[in-house]
Amino acid sequence: MTTQSKPRRRPSIHMIDTEADALADLAVSVEKRMPQVSALLIDEIGRATVHNAKTMPRDVVTMSSQVEFVDEASGETRTIQLVYPHEADIAAGRVSILTPVGAGLIGLRQGQSIRWPDRDGHERTLSVVGVVQPATAN
Repeated sequence: MTTQSKPRRRPSIHMIDTEADALADLAVSVEKRMPQVSALLIDEIGRATVHNAKTMPRDVVTMSSQVEFVDEASGETRTIQLVYPHEADIAAGRVSILTPVGAGLIGLRQGQSIRWPDRDGHERTLSVVGVVQPATAN
């Protein structure tokens, strides 16, 4: 009996085309100040399946989504809204895309998990429990 130890692949992710472009520009702009988050975000954008907003599955974490997730290391369930840095307010539950949690959650679908480094470089598993998209004006 042999035990195979496969490297853990990150789950497939999805992004809206215009958000992917904006996030790439943002990641490049903070590369010198925030090299770890910048590199992680650029890697995620590079491996994402890109959609236009109309064809994006509703259960995918996108910018402005409300996301319920479990941090498997602590067992804590949190609900946050994923936002651009100028909209961030941790007390109000608005988490910047330029945080390790924000960069890790973008593009995941409900039910997916990802092993992702925290600010201290320790790997944590983040599991998406639910995704609610913002109301759109018609």
